[in-house]
Amino acid sequence: MNRVGVMIPCRLPPARLVGLVRQAEEAGLDEVWVVEDCFYTGGVATAAAALAATERITVGIGVLPTVARNPAIAAMELATLAGLHPGRLIAGFGHGVPSWMRQIGAYPPSPLAALRETLTVVRGLLNGERISLQGKHVQLDDVQLEFPPEVVPRVLSGVRGPRSLAVSGAAADGTILAEPSSPEYVRAALASIAEGAGEPGAPEHHSIVAYNWFALDEDPAQARARVRPWVVGCLRESTAPHIRPLPFAGDLLSLIEQKADLAAELPPEWVDRLSISGNLERCVEQVRALHGAGAESVVLIPVGDEEQAVAAAGEVAAAARR
Repeated sequence: MNRVGVMIPCRLPPARLVGLVRQAEEAGLDEVWVVEDCFYTGGVATAAAALAATERITVGIGVLPTVARNPAIAAMELATLAGLHPGRLIAGFGHGVPSWMRQIGAYPPSPLAALRETLTVVRGLLNGERISLQGKHVQLDDVQLEFPPEVVPRVLSGVRGPRSLAVSGAAADGTILAEPSSPEYVRAALASIAEGAGEPGAPEHHSIVAYNWFALDEDPAQARARVRPWVVGCLRESTAPHIRPLPFAGDLLSLIEQKADLAAELPPEWVDRLSISGNLERCVEQVRALHGAGAESVVLIPVGDEEQAVAAAGEVAAAARR
């Protein structure tokens, strides 16, 4: 089933969380996603508060750095949330931003091994398995959860590059694609995921969650003006995998390499392709295009006034279902 969600940005203080997640549920959104960015708020604690404050909406954590927690402890935390709120939790794991992971002394010798081992162990423990592993990153000796959840939450991987996407296909229940997610990027990511999904033991179903900047306004120019700074701010060398599938990739990557003033150089049509913005009809068209490309869930990232943006996201979700 195609779903539409909204992200609670990490820049907001914890006191804003409860009101916004309740508003998201009342607006009829399918999902609300919380973020763990250093050094803002903790993903597990934030998800716990969001679940406790709501009754129906699914809460996703996007994402926990694999190297910042022992996977057995992470599985315990997730099992607790899943046991208290059956069927309403999605857990995401990623590499973690390298500079942040070095800042806390947690950057691993092999990020790919850390990702694969963590995904495999967390999924196994949540499914009630007893695990011993002496891996490159994870070492466990005869570990089994006392209270594995009856409804096992999906464990997704939030990654970008082809090799990491292949690991996600082999070891995760789905992939979270960070902003900016275009239909072209979704299709390219699915091709890389498929390489890992063909491995023995890979999960049978693999869901895609696509994030993107969001602004709804009857005046497309006003919507574009609101998302432009956020689109510009996320365009760097690390987002090259998002850009390469696009028809203007060569020109945009050249501007990034030259360290050009993207705020001035980015054409309006590029901003439109790298965001979900415009009037209601246009935003619905963009959401449906992502669904059509293979994204099971489209997560809208608010810019500007968060309460207005959550209400607008509900409008888009309702229209996209019609």
